Amino acid sequence: MTNPGTLTRADLAESLHQEVGLSRADSTQVVEQILTEMCDALSRGENVKISGFGTFVLRDKGERIGRNPKTGVEVPIAPRRVLTFRASQMMRDRIVAAG
Repeated sequence: MTNPGTLTRADLAESLHQEVGLSRADSTQVVEQILTEMCDALSRGENVKISGFGTFVLRDKGERIGRNPKTGVEVPIAPRRVLTFRASQMMRDRIVAAG
């Protein structure tokens, strides 16, 4: 791994190169294509589900009133779309077992 505690695109491509035997260039291209497809689907408003890993879910949050913690002044928070990730049960089990 490039940076301890962080998995990067380069790490994914290198792992693909080592495990599958694709060239480094092809491995990088595969990783980029997968990430592009995921981003495109999410930008179209689709959720992305990867079996055994988890689901990237888009949620629409309505307008609400927030409070500035420093001054206590109420301010409106505009409606927005947020991206959340829900790990699959298999992923949660692996994380618990590793911890």
